[in-house]
Amino acid sequence: MFERFTQEARRVVVVAQEEARELRAEQIEPVHLLLALTGDPGRGGAVLRSCGLDHAAVRSAATRAGGPLDADALAAVGIDLERVRAAAEAAFGPGALDPSRPEPSGHIPFADGSKRALEESLRALLRRGRRRGGAIDSGHVLLGVLAVADPLVGRVLLDQEVSPGTLEEKLGDSSAA
Repeated sequence: MFERFTQEARRVVVVAQEEARELRAEQIEPVHLLLALTGDPGRGGAVLRSCGLDHAAVRSAATRAGGPLDADALAAVGIDLERVRAAAEAAFGPGALDPSRPEPSGHIPFADGSKRALEESLRALLRRGRRRGGAIDSGHVLLGVLAVADPLVGRVLLDQEVSPGTLEEKLGDSSAA
C-alpha cells in the first residue's frame, strides 16, 4: 500500500515513528501520526495549523491526555495531578513522575489503530473518486486518523477546541483530491 503514498505522506509515517520513539511508546499510535502531521508541509499539516494545531500544542495536549498519569481520570476520583506533580518535583526534583522507560530502539510496530488509520487513508482517496493513478497525500492520512476515532486523538482535539468535523470540512475545502 505504501507505493500509493506521496513523499510527504511517507515522511509523515517516518516522523510518526520518531515521535513514538521520543515519547518512549511501544507502538506507533494514531496520536503519533497526528503529531507527525503537525510538521507536514502538505495539505494535512496546513489544515491542522489553520486550526491552531501546531506541534507544541498537540504534543503538550497528548502528554497531558494520554500519559500514564491521566489528569482527568485522577480528577474523577478527587486527585489534582498538578498538585501531586508539584509536590513530587519539590521533594524529588523535576520529572519525578515522568516515566523512566528507556527509549525504544529498532523497529517500532504500528498499533492496530494506526494500521486502520493508514487503511482509512486509502479509503479516503477512493471515496474522493481517485481510483486509478491517485496518490495518498498527508490530507488523506489526516482523514484516516480522524476516521478511526482514537480516544487519545479525540481528547487532544477536544483539549485544543477543534472538532474532527471542522478538520474534515477544511480538508474538503483545501482540495478536490
